Amino acid sequence: MYNKNKGFEYEKIAERYLQYNGYKILEVNFISKFGEIDIIAKKNGRLHFIEVKGRLDTEHGYPREAVTFTKQKKLINAAKYYFMLHGKVDYPCQFDVIEIILESKEINHIKNAF
Repeated sequence: MYNKNKGFEYEKIAERYLQYNGYKILEVNFISKFGEIDIIAKKNGRLHFIEVKGRLDTEHGYPREAVTFTKQKKLINAAKYYFMLHGKVDYPCQFDVIEIILESKEINHIKNAF
């Protein structure tokens, strides 16, 4: 349960960061049979599918390293399912990663991560 609560904490930090930077949050924790998309947001006519990863520190690597090729495939398939549910989207989309390192209070927004 601890990890799930930490995940929600990281997602809330990411939501505030995105809103502060002009993103409109469309959905949080979009769940499908393919996997979960942490945040779906829109900015400047572009749809962003965002994976949030966080750690207390970088002793065991950077959070972004946890977004493996397998995880990327799941996110892409979940995004396809999102489009299937919501119909045609007339604007471009991309996959971003937001990594949060609590110890150093660092937020890295990796745009077009894959």
